[in-house]
Amino acid sequence: MPQQSIRIQGARTNNLQHLDVEVPRGRLVVFVGVSGSGKSSLVFDTIAAEAGYQLNETYPPYIRNRLPKWARPEVGHIEGLSPVVVINQRRLGGNARSTVGTITDIWTYLRLLFSRVSKPHVGESTAFSFNDPAGMCPTCSGLGEVVASAVDRFVDLDKSLREGAVLLPGSATGGYWYSHFADIGVFALDTPLRRWSRDERHALLYGIGSAGSLASLLPKDYEGVVERFERIYLRGSGDMSERKKETLGKFTRAKVCPNCRGDRLNEASRTATVLGHTIGEMARMEVSELAELVPRVTEPSVSPVVSALTDRLQAMVGIGLGYLHLGRATPTLSGGESQRIKTLRHLGSSLTEILYVFDEPTVGLHPHDVNSMTEVLRQLRDKGNSVLVVEHDPAVMAIADQVIEVGPGAGEQGGKLVYQGTFEGLRQADTATAAALAQHRPIKEEPRTPRGHITLADATRNNLKNVTADIPTGVMTVLTGVAGSGKTSLAGELIAQHEAVVIDQKPVSTNRRSTPITYTGIATPIRSLFARQNGVSARLFSANSEGACPDCKGLGVVYHDLAFMEEQETVCETCQGRRFTPEVLKYTVAGLSIADIDELTIRKAIDQLPDHAIVRALRHLDEVGLGYLRLGQPLTTLSGGECQRVKIAKELRDSTGPTLYVLDEPTTGLHIQDIDTLLSLLDGLVDHGHTVVLIEHNLDVIRRADWMIDLGPGPGKHGGKILYQGTVANIAGTATAEALSGDLFRAPSASLSKPASC
Repeated sequence: MPQQSIRIQGARTNNLQHLDVEVPRGRLVVFVGVSGSGKSSLVFDTIAAEAGYQLNETYPPYIRNRLPKWARPEVGHIEGLSPVVVINQRRLGGNARSTVGTITDIWTYLRLLFSRVSKPHVGESTAFSFNDPAGMCPTCSGLGEVVASAVDRFVDLDKSLREGAVLLPGSATGGYWYSHFADIGVFALDTPLRRWSRDERHALLYGIGSAGSLASLLPKDYEGVVERFERIYLRGSGDMSERKKETLGKFTRAKVCPNCRGDRLNEASRTATVLGHTIGEMARMEVSELAELVPRVTEPSVSPVVSALTDRLQAMVGIGLGYLHLGRATPTLSGGESQRIKTLRHLGSSLTEILYVFDEPTVGLHPHDVNSMTEVLRQLRDKGNSVLVVEHDPAVMAIADQVIEVGPGAGEQGGKLVYQGTFEGLRQADTATAAALAQHRPIKEEPRTPRGHITLADATRNNLKNVTADIPTGVMTVLTGVAGSGKTSLAGELIAQHEAVVIDQKPVSTNRRSTPITYTGIATPIRSLFARQNGVSARLFSANSEGACPDCKGLGVVYHDLAFMEEQETVCETCQGRRFTPEVLKYTVAGLSIADIDELTIRKAIDQLPDHAIVRALRHLDEVGLGYLRLGQPLTTLSGGECQRVKIAKELRDSTGPTLYVLDEPTTGLHIQDIDTLLSLLDGLVDHGHTVVLIEHNLDVIRRADWMIDLGPGPGKHGGKILYQGTVANIAGTATAEALSGDLFRAPSASLSKPASC
């Protein structure tokens, strides 16, 4: 008889405290708990990791070396596992050639369809591939865009040549290129360029090929500023240095390819049609529109292709991504969109008894759209699979067969099983999640009064329909709307038109040496403090420099290459994991060695380290609720929510003047209880004179905003309009208004008197 549960005994990964639990198989199980409680350590780093490791072990060494690596968890015993599929929040990313069509394989079927029935016939399916020389546009090499000079960035019109009006490298007074335009006796050196005639500026930039009378006065060998830049940076050959890449990024912009107009394909492939549409036109259609069009192809010879293509398109519509188009670049997708696309390939699978593991599948979803994802989770379970979900959304908890809460707190205060049972039972339990579910946050009754406003004019990015909006300053504004309604596009236009500090969803970059301290730039002040108080070089206190243990190179561990077997990590025998030489460890501050600093929690460090700059930087980490982290804790051990807050702490620094902050879903990875901490931090920014703009779906955050701009009414081409802008209390008649009035899971009626059941 098949085992009915996944049995875990003595789980010790990260902060798990010898946790024992039985997770039912063939069920939808949701794991909850405050951020940093150990949910991810249990689900991803223990259950999924062991399942992935054991599956890899069934392959021969040659294959195993080419499979994803799984670190074996610290656990006493685990049984009842199945092959695992992990669907995380990590964005799809990819390069400039990666699109929604290519990542979902839909483009492959569409190419096949065109190669068989298009008119005129232009060749095999490679003729419609922009990644193959047979199909790609020769001008842009299949990218759909070309790099062009951003000439408006080349000069500062308010400066003269002698003052450095030409901003390109080497063009300042005394620079290598300065004499090429300053010593020819044609241009006025001390007159700001704004006071030059149009012909004079054109001659400076474009040389003898420019129009106007001044061109005839130029030496025959004179090379205009734009000509020289394009010769060196755009047409030059050889390896691209980091400095050259930086210059290109600063003084160029991408523009639509003048040949293919963004279709990416050569001329022959662009002329072929099916049902009167070219493949480029189909790539620009919304998936929902394309799903209705494709079944009209009735040729019997391609019926299997049409069927497969239709199934995949309809699956995208069913999962709430019908507003996307196949030409959409994957790096522009949100974390939630990326996760749903990853899910697509599993919906049509005939495999059963698979272990599916999801990391917050409702990230990026408006409450109106959550049902599409919960239905997917149910479908996977009903096919006979086990579905484990780490989630903070009460709507997902409500459909679970079982809810497991890990806690009771974060870090060292977490790692224990505090509840296991139904969602209704959870609401009656004495846990952090139960308390948060019982808390009701009302709509702000007295919104702050704006100091003024900044205008966002005529925005047409993506699906925006000439949107103009006034963003109030000195208050907190939230951008709302269903997924794909235009929120991110509106924020992008705001950032493009006005200087802002941006905190987006891009992942925190981590490696073996990354810690909250190195990431936020506090390591240098700490080394300087030790050097100053002990009268020695600061280099001694760097694990990457003079003070590092010579055997482990400052890592504290040694990695052993065992050829085809898993790399083995052992504590360094020389320094016993303390990373520094004995001589360095003799130096102390407040009775602590540099190795002891790594073991301090952020909250204790604020009290013990006598340095204002260090304390001020650490306070930001404490204010976002991460005071329990150790200073030397590797970022690779943090949960998604913790990494997000490390990033927020780094960016939310004190500013010299009023600053515009734009945050993209800052509640990602946050437990309901932790949202109050975030809101207090954002309120503090506004109280200090800053302007905060959020893209957010969390209803508690929306209720606390001073102002809101609701977009829609639908996704993609059905959105891109402002439905409402004003105070939250007055919104009506939109999907967001409906969600605010119908939040069924956040009522003050839940009792907290009953004990937890395990």
